[in-house]
Amino acid sequence: MASSPLVPRPPVGDPLGRLLDERAVVVCTGSGGVGKTTTAAVLAMEAAHRGRRACVVTIDPARRLADAMGLDGLTDVPARVEGPWPGELWATMLDTKATFDALVQANAASPEQAAAILDNRFYRNISGSLSGTQEYMAMEKLYELHTEERFDLVIVDTPPTRNALDFLEAPRRLTRLLDHRLYRLLVAPGKGLGRAVNVAAQTFLRTISRVVGAEVVDDAIGFFAAFEGMEDGFRERAAAVLALLESDDSAFVLVTAPRRDVVEEATFFADRLAEAGIEVRALVVNRVHPRFGSASPAVADQRAEALAGGPLAPFARNLADLSAVAATEDAHLEGLTGRVAPAPVVRVPFLDTDVHDLRGLDRIAAHLFPDAARRLGER
Repeated sequence: MASSPLVPRPPVGDPLGRLLDERAVVVCTGSGGVGKTTTAAVLAMEAAHRGRRACVVTIDPARRLADAMGLDGLTDVPARVEGPWPGELWATMLDTKATFDALVQANAASPEQAAAILDNRFYRNISGSLSGTQEYMAMEKLYELHTEERFDLVIVDTPPTRNALDFLEAPRRLTRLLDHRLYRLLVAPGKGLGRAVNVAAQTFLRTISRVVGAEVVDDAIGFFAAFEGMEDGFRERAAAVLALLESDDSAFVLVTAPRRDVVEEATFFADRLAEAGIEVRALVVNRVHPRFGSASPAVADQRAEALAGGPLAPFARNLADLSAVAATEDAHLEGLTGRVAPAPVVRVPFLDTDVHDLRGLDRIAAHLFPDAARRLGER
């Protein structure tokens, strides 16, 4: 029953285009499976059409986006995407461990200290799997690319998570860890848990050793000992990442789909962003059922009943069903659009094919940007 309108209907004016022209960072946020990765790619491609040097950071390891951009694959090193635009389009995929490694190397006092951490088994186990690590490293990668000044615009799609704003909380969690009394005990100069700190600490260590093994505890102690002296650098970096996200250089685009459960999650995201003092600059609603005409669902249903049994009956019934679905989606979205106002709301309909190349990205762009709709119409 899903189809796409024959003619793209981009928003009045160019609200998303202004974001691409004016901002240095765009963060696409929302729950998983709503098209954040594709939306981020389309925004970056449109920025390249506008003459900007844009880089999109994807969290999704699937090959679909790389294939759509004509790349053999994506790594943590930005790869240039060739296309008919005056600017530049680059793409990279987050490698959590590689980004964490680079952060350690940047903050270590010496190559020896960096090597001691990178070679530590405890570090190797937590660097890619510790809760919040992916979220923090996504923001770290964004900050790294932004400060390199290779790109005018960096666009990132946040990790798929049901925990709204994990990517904002991750830097704060890191700072809280570094300030925690237990952490300060672990890295206290001249002490360390391998020596007699106090009876309570020794009892704690013996208990943990029986559960996870003495070797694991030794690795953890070695990691914290090697980390000593790097805390200020990590604190400053976390503060810088937060400052960038909260600055006027950054814009947050909330991406959702018109299903009730997904809209509820998006509403939660919008509320949490508001609590953090961050304004949603645009709402993109993907996979919307199209409307054909302005008749209400009740009127469309009456027309279908009147034509029952005739040659136009199947067509009329299909239009009535589409009208009912579209009205239901509008009802789901009503509360959310009020939450993010005055941010513009841009709708992207169901497409009749999957996005598997630059042409497919162009078709989505045509529903987001007037210029893209004109380009598509000229081909």
